[in-house]
Amino acid sequence: MYLSSLTTLAVIAGTGAFAGAPALAQAPVPASQVRALNLARNTAVTENGGLSVYRPQPCMFQTSSGGGDCLVNDSPDGFTFSFLGGSPGWPENGSDATTETEIEVAPDGRSVVSIIYNGPPR
Repeated sequence: MYLSSLTTLAVIAGTGAFAGAPALAQAPVPASQVRALNLARNTAVTENGGLSVYRPQPCMFQTSSGGGDCLVNDSPDGFTFSFLGGSPGWPENGSDATTETEIEVAPDGRSVVSIIYNGPPR
């Protein structure tokens, strides 16, 4: 069978001619960064009264991207996250954030180096 015939059959069958080609994969997020994200998020929750009264910005739940836009510094000195937070449901219902938190976590993701800021949005 000729290549053009295979391509035509693939189109008719509803598959792309290169459906079996490997997709470009995103590099995995290091475990230390995921630990740092989880620690920063949980520290902010604790500092701000618990999940019944406070929820961090959605990017703090994006473990597959290591914190996404909330990660403001990734260096040999550690990870720094800066994010907003507010009452449960605040991002979904359009409420304003009531808190801004900036936390630095050690390079291994196992300890908080510093709570740089935790207060009203700046």
